[in-house]
Amino acid sequence: MTDPHNPWQNHLLGSLPTAEYEHLSPHLELVAMPLGGVLYEAGDEVRYAYFPTTCIVSLLYVMESGAPAEIAMIGNDGMLGVSLFMGGGTTPNRAVVRSAGYAYRLRAHLLIQEFSRFGGYRNGALHNLLLRYTQAMLTQIAQTAVCNRHHLVDQQLCRWLLLSLDRLPSNELILTQELIANMLGVRREGITEAAGKLQQAGLINCRRGHITVLDRSGLEARACECYHVVKTESDRLLPLHAQLTSRIFLQKSAPVKSELLSSRHISR
Repeated sequence: MTDPHNPWQNHLLGSLPTAEYEHLSPHLELVAMPLGGVLYEAGDEVRYAYFPTTCIVSLLYVMESGAPAEIAMIGNDGMLGVSLFMGGGTTPNRAVVRSAGYAYRLRAHLLIQEFSRFGGYRNGALHNLLLRYTQAMLTQIAQTAVCNRHHLVDQQLCRWLLLSLDRLPSNELILTQELIANMLGVRREGITEAAGKLQQAGLINCRRGHITVLDRSGLEARACECYHVVKTESDRLLPLHAQLTSRIFLQKSAPVKSELLSSRHISR
């Protein structure tokens, strides 16, 4: 029976050459990522890198008042734990699962070893991928700040929905409008009004705790340029060239550790 979970469902892991993938895969642990699970708080020592496959993790900055705002989202396009190979070790942000699913995690020292294994500048494939992914994430963070400052809530919502869809295997998002408002740092009434407009236009369907995108091209037409800037830069830096057919045999020849965690505070 084929395992429905595979590390190469994550685009970074799936883009590795076979030799480097085989070297890394025995150390990857499959973990369940429950909605609301906290991977780390601001200032925590980062003990694991996470490579999402079917979940989305939000990086949040939490104000002294307790009000959060999302500065970046991470899904199957990337990884959580940039501070490990950038040398910081800790981060000023909170990392929270906002769309439940699964991820593969790798102990911090193993990521650092693999990142530096070949020595020199950009010699290893993982080294190269992670640096380019960091540039793509910086673009997302910068464009989020621009969008939140200059664009209407309707446009922000379209951008946010599209970026989420790019990181999920389906066109359905399981979340509340209150959660979206918290992520965008706006009032819930603004999200309710914006979502109502999109639903009336036949672009999305909203029901309690669920949003289904019915017309992606229509959303793209209504989104501001911020979504297209992020998407274009990500596609330029991280073209997906995984050889999926060559990965099938790895499910049998290189089994992956599984540690399914279900607590709200994920062991970190």
